[in-house]
Amino acid sequence: MPEILVLYYSHRGSVLALAQQIVRGIESIEGVSARLRTVPKVSTVCAATAPEIPSTGAPYAELADLAECIGLALGSPTRFGNMAAPMKYFWDSTAGEWSAGTLAGKPACVFTSTASAHGGQESTLLSMMLPLLHHGMLLVGLPYGEAALSSTRGGGTPYGASHLAGAAGNPTLSDEERQLAFAQGRRLASIAMRLAS
Repeated sequence: MPEILVLYYSHRGSVLALAQQIVRGIESIEGVSARLRTVPKVSTVCAATAPEIPSTGAPYAELADLAECIGLALGSPTRFGNMAAPMKYFWDSTAGEWSAGTLAGKPACVFTSTASAHGGQESTLLSMMLPLLHHGMLLVGLPYGEAALSSTRGGGTPYGASHLAGAAGNPTLSDEERQLAFAQGRRLASIAMRLAS
C-alpha cells in the first residue's frame, strides 16, 4: 500500500498531537497509509549520540523513508520563527536525495506549534517549505473552504495546520485545530493518490 511520510519533531507533544491528526486524515482516504517518523534531538556536544531506536514515540526517520513515500507532511515547533534545529539538521543531510530528485513531483504540507499567538507560526511554516521547494515538491496548503480556518481562535493558517500551545506548552488541540490537521492530512493523501496514479 502506498504511504505518506509524516515527519515531525516535537519537544512537548504539541507537534506530535498535530501529526497524529494528520495521520488520521491521511488514513481516511482508501488505499493509502501513513508512516509516522521523528528526528532525534541535536546535541551541542559533538560526542553525544542518540539511541538507534527512541525509547518512546515514532521511530527515527531514515533517508529511505523519503524515497518510499508518495507524499510528505512535515512538522516542527517554532524556534524564533523558524523550524527547530533537529528538523533543519535532518534536511541538511538530504543533498544526495536532492541531486537524485527523490522527492521531485511529490506533494507536501507543513504544520507547526507555537507558545504564543504571534510566535512565528506562518514564518515557521514558510521556513519548512524552503527545503521542500528545493527538492521539487508540490506544496499543499489549507484552503479557506475549510470552515474551521475562519472560526479558529487558536492555530490554523492557509499555509498549514498549527497549534497555539500557550506558555505552559499544552499539547491539547482545540476542536478547530484538530479539524484542520485532519483536513490537511486528508487533502494531502487525496492529492498524493491522484498524482501517484
